[in-house]
Amino acid sequence: MLDVRRPLARLGHNFIEGLWRVGSMARFFALVIASSATSFVRFRLVMREVYYSGVLSLIIIIVSGLFIGMVLGLQGFQTLQKYGATESIGVLVALSLTRELGPVVSAILFAARAGSAITAEIGLMKTTEQLTAMDMMAVSPMARVIAPRFWAGIISMPILSLLFSAMGVFGGYIVGVVLIGVDNGAFWSQMQAAVEFRYDVLNGLLKAFVFGVAVTVIATFEGYDAPPTAEGVSGATTRTVVTSALVILALDLVLTAFMLRPDA
Repeated sequence: MLDVRRPLARLGHNFIEGLWRVGSMARFFALVIASSATSFVRFRLVMREVYYSGVLSLIIIIVSGLFIGMVLGLQGFQTLQKYGATESIGVLVALSLTRELGPVVSAILFAARAGSAITAEIGLMKTTEQLTAMDMMAVSPMARVIAPRFWAGIISMPILSLLFSAMGVFGGYIVGVVLIGVDNGAFWSQMQAAVEFRYDVLNGLLKAFVFGVAVTVIATFEGYDAPPTAEGVSGATTRTVVTSALVILALDLVLTAFMLRPDA
């Protein structure tokens, strides 16, 4: 006879462990905020991490944005051509990027490139007992290691999202105007008339800011909580990418629901 207690017990154990990790992450987030004063006093620590997290992510952000914009231009032209509205291809590309694809895709790429690196670096520092050595020297690892990486991610993410969207619009321009032959004036004028700074650009930046907070909290927490072994660090790095992607998509749904226009 099948014992149903084992799967139920396993499900309950996983649920309780998940709640415990969420609580630990919330406490970790509060400690990072409380330890952030040193990061602003010694802002060079933050700027150094902005270089490693943001500047070194520029290539994948720019190239990905360019190709996604070109794909949107091709797909959008085929769809709009059926309705005789090919001049609106700029509107389609710009709204798709500023509202959704720019913040979401750039955040996922940021998590895959910078988030995984942050987790691996902090996990390795824990494995080699560098964090313990800081504690022994009365240097707070939260203030010296965690907080600068946290604020660097928050600063970098909106900028990367803007660059992603800008390169995507440029990619749509290359396909729509240069290759296909859509009127240049119609492309830019309709796009400028349709894209609103408040509802489209600012909402996209707000999404990028929230995604940056989520990704950096997950990345730093997984690295700080990783078991001090090679297997533990590799598992924490994998969890960072997977969890960040799921959290980004869930937050995108919630934020989009709140950001809908009043007259929509």
